Amino acid sequence: MNTKEIVKKIAKENERLGRRAYEIAKKTVMKEKFEYEPIRESVNYFMQESWRNFQHPALLAIACEAVGGKPEKTASIGATLVLLTGAADIHDDIIDKSKTKGSETTVFGKFGVDISLLAGDALLFEGLTLLNVACEDFPREQGKTIKELVKQGFFELGAAEAKESSLKGNWNLAPEEYFDIIKRKAAVAEVTGRIGAVIGNATSKEVGNWGEIGRILSMLMNMRDEFVDVFEAEELVNRRDNECLPLPMLYALRDPKAKNKIIRLLRKKELTDDDAMEIAGVILETREVQMLKAKMKRLIEKGKIILNRYNRCKSTDLVNKLLRLAVEDL
Repeated sequence: MNTKEIVKKIAKENERLGRRAYEIAKKTVMKEKFEYEPIRESVNYFMQESWRNFQHPALLAIACEAVGGKPEKTASIGATLVLLTGAADIHDDIIDKSKTKGSETTVFGKFGVDISLLAGDALLFEGLTLLNVACEDFPREQGKTIKELVKQGFFELGAAEAKESSLKGNWNLAPEEYFDIIKRKAAVAEVTGRIGAVIGNATSKEVGNWGEIGRILSMLMNMRDEFVDVFEAEELVNRRDNECLPLPMLYALRDPKAKNKIIRLLRKKELTDDDAMEIAGVILETREVQMLKAKMKRLIEKGKIILNRYNRCKSTDLVNKLLRLAVEDL
């Protein structure tokens, strides 16, 4: 099975586990009657055409089931995470000036700054409202814990985004500093794993295990995306002009010979797909990037060791597949 087929199969399983939560989120926000038509259009566009976050609800359900809980109890909290991560995603696109992601136009690219900001705010308010309502279905202390974890996760994500924003355009950025940002941006996945375990009435050790699995998984997926961006000319130009350079490039720039080649190509006004492929070739050959891949593999092994404690739960196989996918074809 090739990588595309693996990704497709994983996406299908994520959707199966996260679909109910996603539909609750979608129904919650789309039933609102926004007085200004462009805001309604932008929110509808995002929820129907752009945002397909099944992964957080899926992780939530898996963590709950793995510790002996009932995964169906996670749907309302999963819907909350769909809305809150959606708000963060829209705001992040504004900060990064990302008009497209892959082949899709972002809300920012389609509706501009002002409407995008307000659309993100709408999702944020809906998510927080739903969080309060959803927590009423749990025992008081459990609901309080869930709210606190959500707050911690998004506060850490916000701090990481703010720091990343302050480092834009710094081609001399230490890769370790950017690696730390990637680690902190995985905070929401960590609290997702923790909340799933909490809903499943897990022990404190099990809650910690699933928090660690969530953090590792998110870090690896984000790092994989960093590699993918190196190969895409359009994304590479946006990273160069509006964001931080991809993590593998930051590591490769420590190699003097590689740095000269990369900088020469990166300074071109127009980057072609051939340029991106040449840059990627230079980056992948450096010792520093080989060491980064080795670090990713160590994270995968760490995640597998923790996950093996829950192999009695069939759904954990999806997490194992995601761990293995992290370095596939890199």
